[in-house]
Amino acid sequence: MSEQTPPGELVVVTGMTGAGRSTAAKELEDLGFYVVDNLPPSLLRDVVRLVDESAGPGQAIAVVVDVRSGSFFQTLQANLAQGATGRNATLLFLDATDEVLVRRQEAVRRPHPLQGTGRLLDGLQRERTVLADLRSGADLVIDTSGLNVHQLTRAIADAFGKADHVRLSVNVISFGFKYGIPIDADFVADMRFLPNPHWIPELRPGTGRDTEVSDYVLSRPGAEEFLDGYVPVLAGVAEGYLREGKRFMRVAIGCTGGKHRSVAMTEEITRRLCEQGYDARPVHRDLGRE
Repeated sequence: MSEQTPPGELVVVTGMTGAGRSTAAKELEDLGFYVVDNLPPSLLRDVVRLVDESAGPGQAIAVVVDVRSGSFFQTLQANLAQGATGRNATLLFLDATDEVLVRRQEAVRRPHPLQGTGRLLDGLQRERTVLADLRSGADLVIDTSGLNVHQLTRAIADAFGKADHVRLSVNVISFGFKYGIPIDADFVADMRFLPNPHWIPELRPGTGRDTEVSDYVLSRPGAEEFLDGYVPVLAGVAEGYLREGKRFMRVAIGCTGGKHRSVAMTEEITRRLCEQGYDARPVHRDLGRE
């Protein structure tokens, strides 16, 4: 007797209008997902049942839900919370700053679905209110403010391009405070307590990925103590995430410009997490902006 096919992945894509839902859906389709766009959440279980019957329970599914679904969002949250679909579900929320969203909507000359007779920004603010609970409960939030289509496509492929997600996936993101804190970070740590290599002439041209700069940063008083204390905290939280069914964690490590201290510490935190068995990857958001 053959073994029963394990249920495939179920990804629910939602988020702000203009944040990249369509791009995410196209990439998921390229990754082999059966994609349904603009699905009323009340039909989620029906879609899973129909796909199971036609393509088999192992077929991965992605559904895109947007603000036009209105009050049905409560149904979506209930289905996901109760595991009513019988699948391992991931709620993906795409976000961006209001400034970026307004610029994108104006570029395509389309009104916001909640704009009514008001301004585009009014529609965005109403949408944020409607989606606030979903965003706070999302398994993975991706801030697309600084991403082009190709970078967002890569982020989706990194998150969902593997056959299984047994290990926790951790993105450790270096950034510069002068460019803003990543809005999709689960944790934020400030490395400005360490001496800045920018003020050392021979180190200034390098980055935290260079051995000389990294050795300098990691050898400063307080660096080792921070790492020895912070990485176990992240590992403890990661285990809790896995127990609660969350498989993505985003850790932001900042310094002034995102070039030296945050980059070196991001690389070292990533290395230590990998040694403990986590699928950790460094992302240097602001490297090269100066």
